[in-house]
Amino acid sequence: MLHSGRPKNLNRIGEAEAGVYDFLDFLDIEYETAEHESAANMAICKQIEKTLKAPICKNLFLCNRQKTAFYLLLMPGGKPFKTKELSSQIQSARLSFGSAEDMERLLTTPAGSASVLGLIYDKENAVKLLVDEDLLSNEYIGCHPCINTKTVKLRTKDLFTKVLKKANHKYTKVKLIGLD
Repeated sequence: MLHSGRPKNLNRIGEAEAGVYDFLDFLDIEYETAEHESAANMAICKQIEKTLKAPICKNLFLCNRQKTAFYLLLMPGGKPFKTKELSSQIQSARLSFGSAEDMERLLTTPAGSASVLGLIYDKENAVKLLVDEDLLSNEYIGCHPCINTKTVKLRTKDLFTKVLKKANHKYTKVKLIGLD
């Protein structure tokens, strides 16, 4: 089901998700929302991409070995993730996936729902945003509103200028090698 703006059935919206829609509406950003089954794998995400006519990025919540640095990596869904490749670009050894507890605490986002939109809740800038450069050339981008049963389609330009600016977050561009 596709909606212009926030979903019409507000009874099934949690507080973090509602906060995302409020944030986008406050910034006067146009967006569409697709409701769907849990986006537990990239095959489901491919179906959502067809509905939204926009690429959905893979969002990986990462941390260093000491759990003193946290990262949110946005990358195209079809690209493989190679820890060593990213670690060398950001000068952080031994990256691994961050815990569900840390993601919930820092981004107000449950496991399986990592999203760039969760950065609106990271008031202390504890999570550094890393973006594969290939995503920046897309006109639109799809991302979860802090829950993986919905996906928001918005202009990439709005995300990387208006949303991140208001959330007081910057990003670091990285170059991940695809499946050539």
